Amino acid sequence: MDNQLFGIITVIMCFTGYFFSWKFQLKENYKLALALLIVCGLLLRFYTSCDFFLHTWDERYHALVAKNLMHHMLVPTLYDKPVLPYELGNWPANHIWLHKQPLPLWTMAGSMCLFGVNEIALRLPSILMTSAGIYLTYYIADYLFGKKTAFVAAFLYSINGLIIEMAAGRVATDHIDVFFLFFIELGIFFTILSAQKKKILYTVLVGFSLGAAILCKWLPALIIIPVWLFILLDAKSVGYKKLFFHFLILAASSIIVFLPWQLYIFSTFPAEASWEASFNMKHITEVLDRQGGPFYYFLNRIRINYGELIYLPLIWMCWNTFKDKLNFKFAALFCWIMIPILFFSSVSTKMQGYILFTAPALFMITAEFWYVLSNARKTSGYKWLYSLIMVLMIALPARYCIERIKPFERSERNPQWAMDLRILGQKDIKNGVMFNYPRPVEAMFYTGLTVYPEIPGSDVIGELQKKGYIIIMNDDGRLPAEIRNISGIAFEHLSNE
Repeated sequence: MDNQLFGIITVIMCFTGYFFSWKFQLKENYKLALALLIVCGLLLRFYTSCDFFLHTWDERYHALVAKNLMHHMLVPTLYDKPVLPYELGNWPANHIWLHKQPLPLWTMAGSMCLFGVNEIALRLPSILMTSAGIYLTYYIADYLFGKKTAFVAAFLYSINGLIIEMAAGRVATDHIDVFFLFFIELGIFFTILSAQKKKILYTVLVGFSLGAAILCKWLPALIIIPVWLFILLDAKSVGYKKLFFHFLILAASSIIVFLPWQLYIFSTFPAEASWEASFNMKHITEVLDRQGGPFYYFLNRIRINYGELIYLPLIWMCWNTFKDKLNFKFAALFCWIMIPILFFSSVSTKMQGYILFTAPALFMITAEFWYVLSNARKTSGYKWLYSLIMVLMIALPARYCIERIKPFERSERNPQWAMDLRILGQKDIKNGVMFNYPRPVEAMFYTGLTVYPEIPGSDVIGELQKKGYIIIMNDDGRLPAEIRNISGIAFEHLSNE
């Protein structure tokens, strides 16, 4: 189907679904309204994910490592069978790959085991997790503010362009931050169940969620703890002594989940694990991969990712938090949003995905502020102004959704270079090494070959041939004569567009 036609159909279906969802919530049929939000969100995510190629940053690396994990779950590799020397600290081109925690990679590997090695199977966990996040956002917001606010918050989650792009792998940090977002919100979901049902099981599940979040993106997952604390204090479900006991249970549960992998990699791959640990710390003091920015970087980015008027509910939340210090629900949201923003604003390396896990809380305060304006409008002499702000608080995020998923653009979603690699992969060449190809990571995902972007010397090629490797050279029209004259080389003409 033509991409533009597919996009127009998707937009029409989603617009219809969101319209009826709004109608159902007006009739207080929240179950059906929420179901439509989830279905429409799923459609948007599936449409955006139908790019039949790997995106440059960072999806291609996650895809290749996940594919390799299908064959050896406990040995994460990028170059699975390197034939040339590599630098241990060069994470885009090394062998043992500990650049990310393993849970998202394991899950993507499991999905590809079930549904085949392809782009949709790779992205399916992120599609499902962000669709489930619509429900989690609704449930948490319902507990904090009520069903009306919960509906608007879930709608904002459903249409958020950044989350949809992340699930589709289109922007940097992609699936890793999607998994992290999911497990942070899952931990807060279980926190609410713990406050309501007062069962130790839910504290254990909070701990498991925290441990899983650490296995996605390490220590920023600890944001769950202050949110957990304030929600339990608000519910007055346990005394201080019992609260401390629950904290010990939470901590023990999380340690059981995340610690074994850390011990394993430091004992099995000590050099790689030590290097990655030191590299992670450099994010705080150094600008890595040219991803820097001023202190206000994240405060600036949120207007783009969540709408220009996000500052109004943000200021309103801060005001209410400090005005009523016993309002622990606002304190929980304040911690969820402001601690990550302040922390990541102070570090040197900055990327928009770093605070993605604050998104549900931003949707919740936006939704509640929207109803504050709605109530104030009824008695105000400036109804037009309140109405304008309310419309823009919904319209601006909707606009960014359209801009990010690009449903009306004609674009090549199955480029020739990806098709060429799939055809090459069907040849199932054993012990094959390909040189002179500018997309080595993508090529290794699609073909199973070991691939390098450079052209080696004739002596290197000779040594590899003696070891039984089949040498493949991508012929881009610029190969030296000495390479063309080596016998036994197979030549491929692969597109780079």
